Amino acid sequence: MSKAADTIKTQRRSRLPRISINRMIPNILTLLALASGLTAIRFAFQERWELAVFAIAVAAIFDALDGRIARLLKGVSKFGAELDSLSDFVCFGVAPAMILFLWSLQEAGRGAWVLVMLYTMCMGLRLARFNVDSDEEDTQEWKTHFFTGIPAPAGAGLVLLPMILSFQAGDQLFRSPWMVSGFLFCIGAMLVSAIPTYSFKKVAIPRQHFLVTMLIVALVIALFTSVPWLCLTAILLIYLGAIPLSIRSHRRYESGEEVDDVLDEDLDET
Repeated sequence: MSKAADTIKTQRRSRLPRISINRMIPNILTLLALASGLTAIRFAFQERWELAVFAIAVAAIFDALDGRIARLLKGVSKFGAELDSLSDFVCFGVAPAMILFLWSLQEAGRGAWVLVMLYTMCMGLRLARFNVDSDEEDTQEWKTHFFTGIPAPAGAGLVLLPMILSFQAGDQLFRSPWMVSGFLFCIGAMLVSAIPTYSFKKVAIPRQHFLVTMLIVALVIALFTSVPWLCLTAILLIYLGAIPLSIRSHRRYESGEEVDDVLDEDLDET
């Protein structure tokens, strides 16, 4: 009897589903991003503003890596996609809004809190729209090259721009509740807008430009280590300046031009 029971237990164990470690690594990165977003809120309560923004930047790095590594390791899953969406909402919706509220808007009245909630809700709506578009089987070709509205990490960076500027120029101007409220409203609107913005997921670097690209990356890394807030400000402003170009690229594509040709020409211009 004992041998028969052992055989049955062994068969049951063999039928239990096993999860490959490749499917776990992207989810671990997503959890690290979530931890960074929650830690940013903790730093904000402690009034350690630079560390709070740094934690959001770390969350953005993990967010950029988890999806790419999932595709590289063939670990893409529905569970991972849902976890990533939840992490994005906390890291780029809840955390930046709470940081700005604690930094500038606590004494600004009920209207400021309404704007905090509005920005957070816009982030949730933007992520929900992205999830719906991702689930569609017949995805339009242009959606592989453009986002609809600004993506979540960019929205978090842009809404925190007044705080980042204050690290370099002082609090007198950029900590104004009026300025912070304006950023919350405008960036929230851009999140849920239909503005086409560049998606760099499929941008390929020509072989002849490889060394130049690596030199630029090395220069950016060097700048980040010496003047991180100035460098981050420049990147965010360049991204804002690229939005009109992305709108023009999308219109040219709708007129019948090939997406890759349009993107190559516009990237050469920048």
